Amino acid sequence: MPPRPASPRAPASASASAPFQAAATATPAANARAAWLPRALALLPALGFLIIVLAPPLNHDVAAVLDFSARMLAGERLYTGLVDVNPPLIFLLNLPAAWLAAHTPLDGPRALLLGLLLLCAGVLALCRALGHAEGARPAGAAERAVTGAALPLLLLAAGYDFGQREHIMAVAALPYLVLAERRIGGAATPWRLAAPAVLLAALGFALKPHFLAAPALVEAVVLGAGLARGRGAAVLRDPVPWAMAGLWALYLAAIPVFFPDYLGHVVPLVWQWYVGLDGAPWWRVLLTPVLGSGALFVLGLAALVPAAMRRAPLGWLPALLLAAAAGGLLAALVQHKGWSYHLVPVWLWGGWACALLLGRGADALLPAAPARRAAPLLAAGAAFALALLALRGDQSPWIQFRFAAGPPGQLTEWLEREAGDSRVLVLSPDIAPAYPAINYAGARSILPFMSLWLLQSTYQRCPESGARYRAAWEMSRAEFTVFRTVAERLARTPPAAVLVSRYTGMPACGGAPFDFIAYFRRHPLFESAWAQYRNWGEIDGYQLFVREE
Repeated sequence: MPPRPASPRAPASASASAPFQAAATATPAANARAAWLPRALALLPALGFLIIVLAPPLNHDVAAVLDFSARMLAGERLYTGLVDVNPPLIFLLNLPAAWLAAHTPLDGPRALLLGLLLLCAGVLALCRALGHAEGARPAGAAERAVTGAALPLLLLAAGYDFGQREHIMAVAALPYLVLAERRIGGAATPWRLAAPAVLLAALGFALKPHFLAAPALVEAVVLGAGLARGRGAAVLRDPVPWAMAGLWALYLAAIPVFFPDYLGHVVPLVWQWYVGLDGAPWWRVLLTPVLGSGALFVLGLAALVPAAMRRAPLGWLPALLLAAAAGGLLAALVQHKGWSYHLVPVWLWGGWACALLLGRGADALLPAAPARRAAPLLAAGAAFALALLALRGDQSPWIQFRFAAGPPGQLTEWLEREAGDSRVLVLSPDIAPAYPAINYAGARSILPFMSLWLLQSTYQRCPESGARYRAAWEMSRAEFTVFRTVAERLARTPPAAVLVSRYTGMPACGGAPFDFIAYFRRHPLFESAWAQYRNWGEIDGYQLFVREE
C-alpha cells in the first residue's frame, strides 16, 4: 500500500515562530534586495549545463541515430538499407532535425539540439500549466523556488548523454507524472493539458520496451492511492493509462505494416547476436559503479520518501517520482550493460523527488514568512547539490573540455579535411569516435551498419577449425552478410577516406589478433578496391587511409 500523506499541519505556534519574528520586520524592498543574489545563483547550474549541452561533442549514439534518419530522408530504407537494433520510433523522431539540417544553414547536430531544447521548454511549460490548473495542489514559496531552479537543471544535467533515448523518455514523462498527482487528488484536468501529457509520455515510453516498467509502477501507485481512498473503480475508469496503452497498440500494429523487415530480419539478429554482446548477469551489472550508485540512490529514496510523507503533507508527486525512478532502474538492469545513459531517468526523476522533499517540506514545516525568505537559499542549495551530483565521474563537462584538443577532435578535423561532404568507410566495433565526427564533417557512411557489432558478435569464440578467420562456406548468415556487404560497398561506392580500428573487441585466436583489413582483403572485391588506398597515419588506435585519385 502506498504511504498515506500526512494531514495538513496546524499553523506553527507563536513560540515556535518567535525566532523568525524579528526578521519579519524587514521591509519588502529589503527582503527583495537580499533575495536577488541567491535567486541568481540558483539558476547558474542550469546555465552552466546549457553551455555544456551546446558545446561539442554530440553524444555518439545520438549522432549515429541522427545520421541514419538523414539517410532515411535521402531515400535509404530503414531495416533494409539501414540495419540497427533500435525500434523505428527514435529514427522517426529524428526526422524533423534531419529535414531542418537539409533545408536550413543548421547542420544536423545543431538542428537536433534545437529540437531537444524546444522539447525541454515545452515540457517545463506543460508541467507549469498542469501545476496551475484548477484543482492542483497549491505550491508554497519554497516549492516554487526550488522547482524553478532544480527542474531546468535536471532537464539539462544529462550532459554528454543529452538526447539519448533514456533522456528523451525521462523528459517526456514529466508532465505525465504531474498529471498522475492530479489524478490521485481527483482533480479534473482539461484535455488540452492532459492530451499532450499523455502523448508525450506514450511516445517516450515506447522508445524501448523495457521503459514500460516506469509507467507500470507509477500506475500501481495511482491505483493503490485510489483503493486507499475508496476510489478504486474511478481509477480503473481513468482514461489516461488506457489512452497510452491504445497508442502503444497502434505503434506495435504499425511496425509490421511500415517496417516489416524489423520483425522479420532485425529482431532475429538482435535475439541471436546482440542480446548477449558485452553483457553481464544482472547481479554483476548491479555491482558496477554506474548501476550500483543508482541502486543505492533509489533505495535511499525508498526509505526517505514514505517517512517524509508521513511526517508532513507533501502530496503524491515525490512517491510517483520514486516509483518512476525504480522503474528506470529496472529498465537499466534488464539491458545488462551498465552504461551511464541507462541511469539518466533515475537521476532526473530521483533528483526532482529530492528537490520536492526539500521545497514542500519547508513549506509544510516552517511558518509562511520564514519559508518565503528561505526559499531562494533553499533553491540555490538544491541546484548546486544536484549539479555536483551530475558532475560525478568522467563524463560532462570533462568530455567537452578535452574534445577539441583530444583524439576525437583531431579525428573530426581530419575527416573534415579529407572527407568533408564525401563518403567514408568505418571498420570498427564501436560507434564512437567515428560518430559524431561523421556528422560534424558532413561525411556519409557507406555501410548499412552503425558499427561492426554484428561481426564482433560472431567472433566472440574462435573458429572450431583453429583458423584465424572462417572461410566463406563456414560463415553464419550474419557473418557472411557483413563480409559481403563491406566488400561490395567499398567496390561499388569507393569512399574518400577509410577509418580502421586496431581494437576489434574479438579474442586472439591461435596467438593471432583479429585484423579488419586482413579479414576483408580475403574478398576479391575488397582486395581489388583496396589497392587505391594509402595509409595516411593513425589517431588514437584508428588507422587512417585516403583514396588516391
